[in-house]
Parts: sequence; structure tokens; C-alpha cells
Amino acid sequence: MASVDIRNVRKSFGTTEVLHGIDVSVPDQSFTVLVGPSGCGKSTLLRMIAGLEEISSGDIEIGGRVVNKMPPKQRDIAMVFQNYALYPHMKVFDNMAFSLKLAKVAPDLINRKVSEAAEVLNLTEYLDRYPRQLSGGQRQRVAMGRAIVRDPQVFLFDEPLSNLDAKLRVQMRTEIKELHQRLSSTSIYVTHDQIEAMTMADQIVVMRDGIIEQIGAPLELYDRPHNTFVAGFIGSPAMNIIQGRMRLEDGKASFQVNDEIEMPLDEARGVANGADVLLGVRPEHWTFTNGQAGVPLDVSVVEPTGADTLVVCKLDGHEVLASFKERYEFAPGERIRLTPSPGNIHLFDAATRERL
Repeated sequence: MASVDIRNVRKSFGTTEVLHGIDVSVPDQSFTVLVGPSGCGKSTLLRMIAGLEEISSGDIEIGGRVVNKMPPKQRDIAMVFQNYALYPHMKVFDNMAFSLKLAKVAPDLINRKVSEAAEVLNLTEYLDRYPRQLSGGQRQRVAMGRAIVRDPQVFLFDEPLSNLDAKLRVQMRTEIKELHQRLSSTSIYVTHDQIEAMTMADQIVVMRDGIIEQIGAPLELYDRPHNTFVAGFIGSPAMNIIQGRMRLEDGKASFQVNDEIEMPLDEARGVANGADVLLGVRPEHWTFTNGQAGVPLDVSVVEPTGADTLVVCKLDGHEVLASFKERYEFAPGERIRLTPSPGNIHLFDAATRERL
């Protein structure tokens, strides 16, 4: 396997620049996920690593070799596409063996490699079927098997689970992560689904509008987002972002929502008195408070999910979501009081939206 280093990579279509100087290091044997909304440039970057898109400027290095001018077949990568890209007239065995046959690999070695990959992917009994005779999950495994038999330095996944139903997506992301661990491979995975990113990645690269907003381990991004975009994108349900101002009085700091509502803070973090700030609280970090303590919120909707109860509230025009393990029986229109966990409050600059 090999590491992948992307240095100051830019991509333009005509006069329109869509990637603005991307720098990412993908360690050997890591599982790195590129995540972001549609149009952020993640699939374009993956295609540039694969050699399917030309690089406007910068360098991409795979295993210590700059591959900017190399055709895809010389980069020693294997790509798994969103639409499977299987040959419908070929049986599963022939689909998986196709690249090896093109490379004129000996038939006995082809048989061994396909058999080993099929066993890993639980496809042995389907080798004599056509793609149309398989389920969506089985077809995706065939596409993965076609990549595995090549024994590449790097696996590239372009939203491979997008066409599957919700239950199968959960199953397949577990299988892909197990496969990665078994093969000790270097994998780069593109998705717009932050749940996939959080559950599968060693390293997450959050992208927006052709730039990188933050790189880090899943829980690092969840616990210390650099800005409100990452705070809102990573985590489901998303972090609550509430607008207000900092208040400093007698050495104590608080966040003031309006003239009547304020929340005490552990520290001011160098913010001036009266400064406009944004306060972030994740839904699970609210505590229900009996009596007059806490922040008053008006319940709008209650959504029981079984394991959790999601409560949508209104706070001075802001929509606030709270999540509880306890099964409180709140009613729409009811006023409740919640207190944010002191160690889990995030502050952002209102102008730059960067973390304070």
C-alpha cells in the first residue's frame, strides 16, 4: 500500500476555478473520507487522484511518485463507482476477472485471485450469475471485488452506497470498514453523508466550495469544529447555533440572547464585553431543568424515535433542537427550561463564524 499526498492542487474549468489550492496528506493504510455538500469538489478531487481529470496546477503523489501526468492504469489504484459500472453481459466471475485478463495474467492466478476476493466478500455462490440476477448490495460487492483482485496501492470509492436503501447502507458501510481493516489498504472515500464519514473514517476532510474547512479524526471534528459550517455539517442532528452577545460583569462571563435570557459561561475566551457571538450547543448537551433555572424554550414538535426523544423548540426566534434519552412527555406549546452542559458550549465569532 502507499500514502497519498496532495499539494496545492487546483482545478479550473475554463476561467472558473472549482478547487482552490487543496492540501491533504492521506497516511499509508488509513481510511480517509472526503465529505461535503454537493458541488464542493470532493468527487472532482477523487477523479484527479485517479487520473480521470487533469490537474490545473499542484502535485498529487502516490507512494512517493508524482502522478500528475500518469494515465490511470499506471497509478496502481482501483476505483469503485456509485453506479457499479458492471458489464451486464458478463457473469460475476468475468466482471471481477476482467482487468486481470486485460493485463494477460495467467489463468490459474486469475482463478485464485477471484476466488479469494469472492470468499472475502461472500460472493462465492454468485460467481456464475449475471449482474441483473443480484441485489444492489451484491452488485456493489462485485464492484469492490473487481477492485480487490488488482491488489492496488490505493482504493478510491466514489459515493458507492448512494443507490442502496437505508438498511443496506448501514450493512455495507460496516462491510467496507471490515474489508479495509482486513486488507490494511489505503482508502479514500467520497460521500455527502456525514454519518458514513463519522462511522467509517480514520481521517475526515470536510470540504465546501472547493476549499478544505477542516481535517481531523471524526471525534475531533465533532468536539472542536473550527467554524459553524463544520459544526452544522458534522453531527446528526446538527449543532444548534444561537445568535447573541457576550456580557462581562464582575469578572463573570455570560451569553446574552436578549434582555431577558442569558446563559452563564465558564470563560470569556478573550471576547470583549458586548461583542456579537454565536453559541453552539449540540442537541444531546441540553439538560431538562425543573423550576425556574435554565433557559425558557417553547416546544414546537416532539419526535420520539425509541432510543431518543427529539424536541424542537423556539428560543427568541431561533429553532433549537434537544435530544433526550429520557422519555419526557412534552406537549407542543408547552414552555420548558433547559440548561446547556457547561463543558460542551462552543463559541464562534459572529462575523467570521470561526471558533473562539
